[in-house]
Amino acid sequence: MKNVPRTVSLRAGQIEFVKLNVESWHWRDAYQWLLALTWPQFSLLVAGVYIFLNALFATLYILDHNCVANMPAGSFAHAFFFSVQTLATVGYGNMYPIDFYGNVVSTIEIMCGVFLFAVITGLIFVRFSRPVANIVFSRSVVIAIMNGRPTLMVRIGNLHLRSMVEAEFRILFNRDEQLSEGGDFRFFYNLKLQFDRLATFPAALTLRHVIDENSPLFGATPESIERDRVTLIASVVGIDPVIPAAVQTHQDYTWRDFHFGERFVEIYTDHGEGKLSVDYAKLHDTEPA
Repeated sequence: MKNVPRTVSLRAGQIEFVKLNVESWHWRDAYQWLLALTWPQFSLLVAGVYIFLNALFATLYILDHNCVANMPAGSFAHAFFFSVQTLATVGYGNMYPIDFYGNVVSTIEIMCGVFLFAVITGLIFVRFSRPVANIVFSRSVVIAIMNGRPTLMVRIGNLHLRSMVEAEFRILFNRDEQLSEGGDFRFFYNLKLQFDRLATFPAALTLRHVIDENSPLFGATPESIERDRVTLIASVVGIDPVIPAAVQTHQDYTWRDFHFGERFVEIYTDHGEGKLSVDYAKLHDTEPA
């Protein structure tokens, strides 16, 4: 089949990308699209397909009012509920096909029902079994003096009731930079973190990048990050120990989310005897450094 160029809108965090002249939609894309739907959207779609399919076959049964026994002529309601019974292969026995046309339509409907329920069962299983990172990121990025050196910090919290294991953390920094030939270009930098891997990630932590002479943020000011259209992407990759399976999530920040001269408030309280409490309500809160 010949691909027809089209326009596709893709939102990545706070930025929307409009793809021009991309290949046309492929039928296998439907699987990814169905898995990406929210549960309310998925439920409405399944209900809509189910009602539409029964309405379609009910119309076919009405075309020959003598094809189903005990079905009043022209009664869409009776034809619809007979279709529901046939699609689910319930077969109460009160209404049943009695001629060749009725048997052919009911056979096709039963085949459609077997296929439909198999597909829906598979999709529901995948949606339930798919692990979710369930990580929350701070709404802002703070830059403040820490241990005598300017430090960029992003706080993240694990909302799961269990620890994530083999967690890996990354922060990608990108901005516009002037070229010697003229004009500007988008440059990307992986920021060096004080730690980028943990064997276990139970609660909440703060990712830290020291802004030294080798940092792309060295000498940055609120005015410079706005001018350079700075964006930041923080990502977490880990393993859900129950499945076990890898999970990933990320959060993007623009220059508007940078807070200079602020730090995150303390959310840990030590109760002694190895017991710590973590107040997630304060995860986004900041204070002057």
